[in-house]
Amino acid sequence: MPVPRLIPEFAPQSGVMLAWPHAKSDWRECLDEIEPVYLQISRAISRHEPVLIICYDEEHVHHVTRLLVQSGVTLDAIRCIAVPTNDIWIRDYGSMSVSGDSQPQLLDFTFDGWGGKYEATRDNQVSRYLFDAGVFNVPELSGSSLILEGGSLDTDGLGTLLTTTRCLLDSGRNPGMDKVALEACLRECFGIERTLWLDHGVLSGDDTDGHVDMLARFCTPTDIAYSQCTDIDDEHYTELGAMEQQLRGFTSCDGNPYTLHPLPLPQPVYSNKGERLPASYANFLIINHAVLVPVYNDPADDQALSILRRCFPGREVLAINCLPLLQQYGSLHCATMQLPAGILRV
Repeated sequence: MPVPRLIPEFAPQSGVMLAWPHAKSDWRECLDEIEPVYLQISRAISRHEPVLIICYDEEHVHHVTRLLVQSGVTLDAIRCIAVPTNDIWIRDYGSMSVSGDSQPQLLDFTFDGWGGKYEATRDNQVSRYLFDAGVFNVPELSGSSLILEGGSLDTDGLGTLLTTTRCLLDSGRNPGMDKVALEACLRECFGIERTLWLDHGVLSGDDTDGHVDMLARFCTPTDIAYSQCTDIDDEHYTELGAMEQQLRGFTSCDGNPYTLHPLPLPQPVYSNKGERLPASYANFLIINHAVLVPVYNDPADDQALSILRRCFPGREVLAINCLPLLQQYGSLHCATMQLPAGILRV
């Protein structure tokens, strides 16, 4: 019997989930800046697959639907549903998918606001709300007390997991669990046979404690795109350089070194308070026939897009302006969660 495994992002999908920003969240003062980003994301995804948009309540559903229509987004591939949320970062509280005997299975892990940094009670209940509403085409949603965020993991789909020690071993997540205990949980939940632990690499302003989706990503089972810093005066130079060396030492399932694709680091972006924000091109989203790439009105945008076109020769590469998303310390991948084929009820 095949072992259920975490499904890679580059596998066929049934749709993508978004949690639309609302006035009862930290976005209340900048909805005029962030909603156009969500319109752009919705338009890009809906050209290739369905989009499930989570709205705070029914009034918010009407608001979002009106915005979509006014901006010319076709609603045929979009469904809005009212589910209360604390914030938009559905990558980290959305359910994760593993392969099953006849259909994929959904796993719902505990989300505690990145180690208790933020209120997350509503976000932690979103997957159960969606399942109870009949959104998913699966017979059950398996809950887990393990604290685990989608942005902290990436997989090749063949039993290899890429993650960071800084996040998964953070004492605020699963206190008392060491690397051996976590690997056992990952093996049981996701069929993981090898865990590649990145001991280095963090972006200033990333309050997730070093999510791997800001740092290094599988493009195929043998290709990894990653954030590279070549400016010796940049604060990230040493850490990202050490991460790069570690990536060079990793081997794929076939025993060969990975083909590595270094992505440039954008010029520093700062908040209104003068804090550096975690701008990264590695925070891209893979969907059916396309890849959405965060851009930052930066000279390196075109270079990053060119590199990712080479990484994904069979997919359209689309730029999404994510400067407004950065203001709350995340980017494109953080704000989305893909649903593999067979998951989303259509």
